[in-house]
Amino acid sequence: MKRIVSLLVFALLLNGCDDGDLIQETITFEDVATQNCTTNGIIYKLKDSEALILEIKNVVFPTETSVQELDINGTNRVFYRFYNGTVTNATICESIPPATPTVTGQWTATGGTIVITTTAIKPLNPDDNSTKITGYNHNITFKNITFDKGNGTQVYETFFFGDYQIAATPLPFSFNKTLEQCATSKQLYDYNSSEALILDIDASLIVNAVTPLNTPRTGLIGDTENKLTYRLFSGLVTGNYFCNTTFPTTPTFSEEWIGVSGIANTSGIIEVTTTTNGSGFRHTVVLKKVKMKKGNSDFILGDAYIYGDLLTTN
Repeated sequence: MKRIVSLLVFALLLNGCDDGDLIQETITFEDVATQNCTTNGIIYKLKDSEALILEIKNVVFPTETSVQELDINGTNRVFYRFYNGTVTNATICESIPPATPTVTGQWTATGGTIVITTTAIKPLNPDDNSTKITGYNHNITFKNITFDKGNGTQVYETFFFGDYQIAATPLPFSFNKTLEQCATSKQLYDYNSSEALILDIDASLIVNAVTPLNTPRTGLIGDTENKLTYRLFSGLVTGNYFCNTTFPTTPTFSEEWIGVSGIANTSGIIEVTTTTNGSGFRHTVVLKKVKMKKGNSDFILGDAYIYGDLLTTN
């Protein structure tokens, strides 16, 4: 009986010992906003005297919907730090940090994967149901991350770091709505000094005949016929750029968005209404529920985007 009691006491003593690996502590930054340093690749969260720090070097956050995975290593590092006072962004970002507060403890990630899921931020305009990309949200999650706590390790199968948002300048779309047409290809285009909206229109939609009231000629955006292309140029674009057998190599364009093929009575619809204009004709082209796409990103021109007016003569 004495031997049994002794074994029970010994077992309790063993369970009370801390080998450094059994104590699970919680890192809680879910409700804390993500911040970033402007001079280096550090993204961080601060809470009182604690900081959760992610340092990513030589990584460009994408500007289209995507998922990328990065190994946690000497280049891509994760730290959880404790300070002896309230921590501020100066403590994290300054090349010479303030003298106080000082670091009193640190967990260093020794392995795992950083998963960055990028999606476009596209607020809806309720007036016309159009969208514009105003930025990109990068949701950051750690998978199978292992922290070295100094006195042991702690592993998270999934650890949500949070969202990191980068603003984007919306495409200008500052056209004058006065369309021009190439004599041979019949291609329509509108442009200003930095952008162009080009429609390889079906020639049967532009006819010098008045359309009946509320009965426009209609077509659908397509891959070749009725192909809609938006280009944002890196240099100055002039009228000489258009109506060539092939587009010139200069100026180059920094972005190109293509209209998604339409669905009858649903999306990607082209409407042309023709009226008289003195001795000639005015063709008003409207694009209905057209979606523009680049890679995995897209935006919507709206319920009825007025492409513009083309003036023709007999």
